[in-house]
Amino acid sequence: MIRPLTKSISLTVLASAFALTTALAGEYMSVVKDGVNLRSAPNTNAEVLFQLPVGYPLEVLGKEGQWLKVSDYEGDKGYIQESLVNKTPHVIVKVKECKIRSGPGANEKVVGNGAKDVIFVKGEQKGDWIKVTHPELTGWVHKDLVWP
Repeated sequence: MIRPLTKSISLTVLASAFALTTALAGEYMSVVKDGVNLRSAPNTNAEVLFQLPVGYPLEVLGKEGQWLKVSDYEGDKGYIQESLVNKTPHVIVKVKECKIRSGPGANEKVVGNGAKDVIFVKGEQKGDWIKVTHPELTGWVHKDLVWP
């Protein structure tokens, strides 16, 4: 009778650990400052894959201690310390160039352009249109032109 109880406790512990590991999975986070290292493994001695700029959006794939396993819009994966990201939503332009419009629609006036890899603060969304802000520009962009 003790054996099934031990197995139940072990499964509960495993289920709890799995829940903690995947609690953030599928969420999007943004880098909090310039020059943050994306690493090949969850420790500060691991190879630096990239240095990321402030606002860079990442999808959380899992968590290992104080490290998040993440992926970016190009599918690159790595690890980042959890303290170096937050939930302030950002988007990144994923196409060569996109039009930023005065309102949420293809017929709205063009107020500027976004180039590949430009990061915007993400605002409200109306249908397929996202309001974006950059230090020099505020407008609307179609959701298919940015990530996430």
